[in-house]
Amino acid sequence: MTKRTSRLYFLDAIRAFAILMMLQGHFVHSLLGDVYRDKSNIVYTIWEYFRGMTAPTFFTITGFIFTYLLLKQDTKGIDNPRVLKGVKRAVKVIFWGYLLRLSFYAVFTGTVNPSFFYVDVLQCIGTSLLLLIGIYLVLWRISEAWFQNITLSIGVIIFLLQPIYGSYILEFLPQTIANYFTNRNGSVFTLLPWFGYVCIGSFMASLFLKYKKQKMFYPRTIITLLFVGVLLIFYSSTLLMVMYSMTGIGVFKSVAYNNFLFIRLGNVCILFSVFVLMKNYFTNQMITKIGGRTLSIYIVHFFVLYGSWFGLGLSQFFYHSLTPGQIFIGALLFIISVCATVLLYYKYKEELKLQIEYVLNSTSQKIKSTMPKAFMLFRNSIIHTYRNIRYIRR
Repeated sequence: MTKRTSRLYFLDAIRAFAILMMLQGHFVHSLLGDVYRDKSNIVYTIWEYFRGMTAPTFFTITGFIFTYLLLKQDTKGIDNPRVLKGVKRAVKVIFWGYLLRLSFYAVFTGTVNPSFFYVDVLQCIGTSLLLLIGIYLVLWRISEAWFQNITLSIGVIIFLLQPIYGSYILEFLPQTIANYFTNRNGSVFTLLPWFGYVCIGSFMASLFLKYKKQKMFYPRTIITLLFVGVLLIFYSSTLLMVMYSMTGIGVFKSVAYNNFLFIRLGNVCILFSVFVLMKNYFTNQMITKIGGRTLSIYIVHFFVLYGSWFGLGLSQFFYHSLTPGQIFIGALLFIISVCATVLLYYKYKEELKLQIEYVLNSTSQKIKSTMPKAFMLFRNSIIHTYRNIRYIRR
């Protein structure tokens, strides 16, 4: 029972919550009719606010889980098994990020669709993991405290400098690289500021590992997260203005006037506190499986909703055209079908592999058995044609 109530279970629950929020968020955003997107409607306003929590939660939990598993290992540095696993995972995620945006129609016409080069959430997460691994490999010889402090510092600096880099176009860089830093060319997510959430999640994980054996750790964690969350949501703008008045540095004022990063981080802290408080209720295997299959769920949802390679998704047929009632039922069915597809695939994965292998082997044998006959027929037809040509020439 102790194992089943370990920390990783409620972390998987947070990740499951984030992926489910992403599914319904993308569905509603793509298909809800324009006439119903009324910001004066309290229901739509609440939905839009909570939808805005999804990406910060996902990036923060990504940095948290990866760092937790990385620092938990007895082996340090390049020999840490989580380093190689992390690199492989990051490359896989980046690969899928580009592959999902590839249009087969464009490929067949000898071109590549411009949206293929846009940076989305998968490329951003994968690159963030590579950067996090790089920071770890540079600092692990010094101490884990350095790694902890540097990741926090990077996260805070990224948030504070958002008004500066947020307006850059970066025309001097190749567009493929520039897309990782600016959304002016069509990128949905960029490293800045989202790598900041990954770094802060990494910092939180290092604190968790450092103090988790202390008495009353979980109650203190809940209180701390609530306090920090409330502070960031309601008072971070005021604190930034105080810092501006004390230092005269204009960036503090700019951030205070557009303070979405620190406020969203406050949302994440409060969400974390709720899940820590309810940690004993998240031992259901279904929650764990959904939280552990987020990449597969994202891939399947991308095909179903956006069409990916073939452009035949729900958004192509129902874009901004559904009523709230249709959206509610459709989103529910969408979430259930996507999650069920992924979970059933992994449940019967080995059986499916055996069946596919059997079909391929049978097909291969049939081809091999018919090849000699086909070759002889082809050979005889060539000889017959050649003789006819010689006869005609005579």
